[in-house]
Amino acid sequence: MQEQAGAVTFQGQPLTLLGPMLQAGHEAPDATLVANDLSTVQLADYSGKIRVISTVPSLDTPVCDAETRRFNELAASMGDNVVVLTISKDLPFAQQRWCGAAGVERVVTLSDYREGEFGQRYGLLIKELALLARCVFVLDARGTVRYVQLVKEIAQEPDYDAVLEALKQVHQRS
Repeated sequence: MQEQAGAVTFQGQPLTLLGPMLQAGHEAPDATLVANDLSTVQLADYSGKIRVISTVPSLDTPVCDAETRRFNELAASMGDNVVVLTISKDLPFAQQRWCGAAGVERVVTLSDYREGEFGQRYGLLIKELALLARCVFVLDARGTVRYVQLVKEIAQEPDYDAVLEALKQVHQRS
């Protein structure tokens, strides 16, 4: 398996990502994930919609909590043809509990806990922690990656303005 040594850091310590890192212009691979009700979900199930995919190490940490709440707020203004997915390795039960406690209703949380298939296909599985790196993708309705923001220091939030600008450009192309 391909390794990206030092691709991200946690509190300044370099970490290795497993899998190939996707770039703008790549076709987004499909992956099997688990919904909060334990049903199996494919990323392809969201075909036809613009997808904002936010990956986080764990919803039960302050930065991931803040990021997912922020995307929940932003989702209201993104339009009906956009779905916001937050993917982590948290168990579906933990995701459901967190969403209920946080009042998050506009973001779909999905878990990569079973096989880590998503993390490996998207090049985001952290070898040393078995968690996902912090990254935001914007996919067009056909499933082409139009924007990638890998957050170098996983203890920091992404640049939301840059994500919104990328989303605006994808809307204009649609």
